[in-house]
Amino acid sequence: MHRSLRLRLDRTALQSNWTWLQQRSGVTCGAAVKADGYGLGARAVTLALHAAGCRDFFVSTWDEAARLGALSDDSVLSVLHGVGESDLADALASNARPVLNSPIQVARWKAAAPGRPCDVMVDTGMNRLGLRPEEAGLLDGLVIETLMSHLACADEDSLHNAVQRARFSSLVGTVKAKRYSLANSAGICLGRDYAYDLVRPGLALYGGLPRGEATGHIAQVAFPEAQVIQRRIVHAGETIGYGATFTARRDMAVAILNIGYADGYFRAFAASGAAVAGDKRLPLLGRVSMDLVAVAIGDADVAEGDWLGLEFSLPGAAAATGLSQYELLTSLNDRFDRRWS
Repeated sequence: MHRSLRLRLDRTALQSNWTWLQQRSGVTCGAAVKADGYGLGARAVTLALHAAGCRDFFVSTWDEAARLGALSDDSVLSVLHGVGESDLADALASNARPVLNSPIQVARWKAAAPGRPCDVMVDTGMNRLGLRPEEAGLLDGLVIETLMSHLACADEDSLHNAVQRARFSSLVGTVKAKRYSLANSAGICLGRDYAYDLVRPGLALYGGLPRGEATGHIAQVAFPEAQVIQRRIVHAGETIGYGATFTARRDMAVAILNIGYADGYFRAFAASGAAVAGDKRLPLLGRVSMDLVAVAIGDADVAEGDWLGLEFSLPGAAAATGLSQYELLTSLNDRFDRRWS
């Protein structure tokens, strides 16, 4: 079935981003492919990153693990939310490893799968998921592949980063594990003191800029494109869209595009967003509707049925809209036909 929205995805850019992150960290580099590969399609992302050399993958839930499907024999999948009581049967039937996050999960895994490998999350200062460092004694008897923690402020120059690193370092060697892992995308940029044995980037893989150190190294991966539904002339003095927030100062050519906030292209783009036709920038006019936006065509050669790109550099879009790069990326929904090139 024809879709009037496309998401053009650059496989080479994705792989190049992973390669830079691996080289920057100097250690094994995994990939967070949760939230359906940050909205780009977890299966396709995983295959592309495997081809680049990635072997460690992370999803949030057992449902995501099941939808991702079987990985190659040389790859490992970890489930970040651990194993709840209702997840236990799925976890035991899966080749994926749970990331145990609480004393209850530790006890549950010891009872249900004694001797079977797992990963463990310890909380070093985020107070989200993980055992407290003083609960580390509960881990005795587990076969831990990766002991990990998560940085709360890695995208900022915060003293909290060094505090968390020190707390994590105190556990390295004390808690027996094959590998230790602390850094996400932004943590990789903080330097090799944060890398340990394994890094777990997410946002930067997909074109997000986690910190200034990544500027010039991270390439855009996702390029939304929308089809023109109608080309029309708006006369001087007429208004466009809900609230009549835009008034034409002169007669102008306008294209109506098949995209809106129901597609993850939010109202916050109204003040700054634009479509692109070749080398011409076509600014948005008026508000973003649920399924439609209007753009000024000027002298661009645009007709009904044409495809126009949308400006969607994640750092730029975040700065312009006040939304996070994560929100912008993961909100692009299944109305888009995802096309890898």
